[in-house]
Amino acid sequence: MMFPHRNIHKYTWTSPNGKIHNQIDHELIDRRWQSSVLDVRSFRGAECDTDRYLVIAKVRERLTVGKQAALRFYRQRFNLRKLNEPEVREKYQIEITKRFAGLKNLNDDEDVNRIWENIKENIQTSAKESLGLDEFKQNKPWFDEECLGFLNQRKRAKMQ
Repeated sequence: MMFPHRNIHKYTWTSPNGKIHNQIDHELIDRRWQSSVLDVRSFRGAECDTDRYLVIAKVRERLTVGKQAALRFYRQRFNLRKLNEPEVREKYQIEITKRFAGLKNLNDDEDVNRIWENIKENIQTSAKESLGLDEFKQNKPWFDEECLGFLNQRKRAKMQ
C-alpha cells in the first residue's frame, strides 16, 4: 500500500460473519495528478447500511494558469540580443544618458513613486527606440487540414 495505515484503515469490505476483511475498493487517479494525492484510507464509522466502508482520499489542490490566460498579461519584451552589436549598444547608452540628464532637475521633495515612474518610463522608451520589441513567437497548430485529410483517409480504409 502506498500510504502506511493500520490494517483496520486499509480494509474496505467485511464479510457478513465479520471474520474476513478485504481491500476491494480503490481510488483511481490520472498519473499526472498522482503527486497531488496526500492520503487514502477507509473510514469504518460512516454507516450507510452496507458491507463496504467509506474510502476517502485527501488531495492537494494545484492551480495553474493556462497559456491563453498567460498571454493576457504579456509584457513588452525588448530585443536584448541587439545589445551585442556595438553600434546599437552605443546608441542605447547615448539615449539613456540624454533621458537621465533631464531627471537631474527633479526636486527632492517629489513623491518617490512619481520619480520611479519617470525613471521606468525613460528606460522603457529608450529601449523601445534603440532596441525594438522582441517578436512573440506563436507556434503553428500541428493539427491542420492535411492531418484531417489523413485521418479521414484512415477512417475510410478501416470501414472498407
